[in-house]
Amino acid sequence: HDSREFEAVLDAANSSRDIWADSAYRSEEREARLARAGWRSRIHRPARRNHELSERQKQANTTRSRVRARVEHVFADMAVGMGGAFLRSLGIARARCQIGLHNLAYNMRRLVWLERPA
Repeated sequence: HDSREFEAVLDAANSSRDIWADSAYRSEEREARLARAGWRSRIHRPARRNHELSERQKQANTTRSRVRARVEHVFADMAVGMGGAFLRSLGIARARCQIGLHNLAYNMRRLVWLERPA
């Protein structure tokens, strides 16, 4: 599971100290490591069998979901609508170029959609 690579993708040079993820990435050990390293956890809280979430935890998850949905819809559009689920290129430079072109095409489509007549 990709949760095993969680710490490997954390970038200390990132200007934001917030970590957003779904409940599969949450554990007490991970929360403690993130706090020691100065990260703010925005990881969903999972419900357990016979132990429901409190109303405050549900509201926090809802807030986190709204933020994450804005980002994940972009990735879903690129993966499904633009065939970006797999990169087929030789070398990292070509892969970066392909990702950059996908980003450019997405942003152009989004701009057209936002500026269309109401």
